[in-house]
Amino acid sequence: MQPGPMALWKKMWLLFTVIWVLVAGLNAMTIIAFSEGVERDKAVQPIVFGVLVPVVVYAVLWLWARFSRKK
Repeated sequence: MQPGPMALWKKMWLLFTVIWVLVAGLNAMTIIAFSEGVERDKAVQPIVFGVLVPVVVYAVLWLWARFSRKK
């Protein structure tokens, strides 16, 4: 049995996640490449946001899709 087609919100979330992680990774790598010493610790924030934001967006969209379907 084949699974059904992927929901539109999942496709949009996947596109958003790829772009978000790429930009966050480039931001972190730029900070690491051009800073010295203590300044390199600033690269942690884009890495954390690069992971957490897509997870939160997925959870919100999943809840929205779940509750809007029950009507």
